Amino acid sequence: MIEVEVHRQLHAFLRDQGSDQWPHHLTIARLVARAFRLKRSALIQISASAKHQGLHRLSYLAPLMIWREAVILVAPQAAQQQLLRAEMPRLHEWMQIKKSILASDCWPGSHFKGVLLVTPEVWLQDYLTQSYQFPTDIPTLIDDADQVEIWARQQLTLSLSSQDWEQLIGCYPTLLELIRETRVKLTRALFQHPENPYGHTLIEQKERNSLAQLHQAVLAHDISLSPPIWQQFWQAYRSNHHLLWSGLNRENGAFVLHCAPNEVHRALKGLWPRQPVVLMGSSFDLESEAKLFRQQLGLDEMTYVQFAANQEAEAIQLYLPDGLPMPNTPSFQGALLKQLHLLMLANAQPGGPTVIIIEDTPMQRQMATAMASEFGSRVQVETPDLDAEAILITGWDYWLHHQATLPIPKVLVVATLPIPSPEDPRVAGRVAYYKQHRQDWFRLYLLPTALRTLQTAIAPIRRHQGVVALLDNRVLHRSYGQQVLMALSPYSRINYLDNSLFATTSTPDPQQM
Repeated sequence: MIEVEVHRQLHAFLRDQGSDQWPHHLTIARLVARAFRLKRSALIQISASAKHQGLHRLSYLAPLMIWREAVILVAPQAAQQQLLRAEMPRLHEWMQIKKSILASDCWPGSHFKGVLLVTPEVWLQDYLTQSYQFPTDIPTLIDDADQVEIWARQQLTLSLSSQDWEQLIGCYPTLLELIRETRVKLTRALFQHPENPYGHTLIEQKERNSLAQLHQAVLAHDISLSPPIWQQFWQAYRSNHHLLWSGLNRENGAFVLHCAPNEVHRALKGLWPRQPVVLMGSSFDLESEAKLFRQQLGLDEMTYVQFAANQEAEAIQLYLPDGLPMPNTPSFQGALLKQLHLLMLANAQPGGPTVIIIEDTPMQRQMATAMASEFGSRVQVETPDLDAEAILITGWDYWLHHQATLPIPKVLVVATLPIPSPEDPRVAGRVAYYKQHRQDWFRLYLLPTALRTLQTAIAPIRRHQGVVALLDNRVLHRSYGQQVLMALSPYSRINYLDNSLFATTSTPDPQQM
């Protein structure tokens, strides 16, 4: 059986290379090989730290290489580059297997028996647009699979810009006045909405009525003449399952219409039976059998295996003080500044930068100003140029997008939990959707999003068992706090600040890995 061959070859390779960084290589390799042989899909969850370091890749590369037929590896572009530059050539050469490795956005042909690397965008778009250029029954492995919902929603989002309106006029010259009038009405209505930091606003009933009138006129003429993106928009915009919003550019008075499904499982339901698929990721679900994750993606029952984080090697030191004001109270900002001051005093020895995540933009600026008055140029706001003494103040998006290239922090401070804000119209729209369908919007949407974000954000800190300071007292005084602590596990909780907690450790630079 292929499981035996994969185990034998990978075990010999690891012994030859002296690689004992991760204890799960052989078990996962056998699971992947078994899934391919039996054509039975599987869900494999590893720790966020292991995924951040890429320790899991050898586990799935061995069965991909040894499998005698074609296989597809779906992985983000950055992961593909790392695989093609390092792991795949090394394993390919050692195993001396004559199997081609190709990164492409199309299927090479019926003769292909190698490993095809495809980006998630290409792979999902092929199915969602019904191109079906990738054959069925080809064993497929998806790396970083906890991002599938995000990838799918991005592919399913329709966006109509000024150019698309001009193309619509070109298709219906007799409707020129109506199209322009509709666009002017939308512009006036949308720019009457109050400003918000997110630059978006929901499309309300008044604007929907204007779109409906235009839609009726297009139907009367022949909707098949519409450009493809407009035909998709007409199908989706009136659906109860879609969110409709606009992005506003107040400087030039322009807007872009966006339409996306609130849930992606309907669109993906038919994708999974097309091939045996192994999904590997780190932040699927806290529920048994990853039921919520599978529900969100339209996945049926499948083999589910979870590999917990190493209690000794990956445990963080969690500073979680009690008695702080709640984040939505006026006194929180002063208490936050005091805690930051205490953390900086305790962490007097340089040994790596300090990263402070504050999502609220006004509060972020105020904290940066206050910190800079005491710590001077050490304080930076969302910049990649960090030294060992730097204090980086940032929001969640910047940290998540740049953590792979920034120096690993000695201390990571989380001011508030990354629960999506209802002040963002897109969040408010999805919450309203769940409420309309009488579903638990917090358990199904806000909390899972926050937990996945938190797990990904602290993953680098686990590499040297650094300090995570969580200053949001909702963890200790809300019913969902226990789930937050489960997501942070393994950890060693501390309630006090002591200089010994910040003893200098060797902090690897990801750019030198």
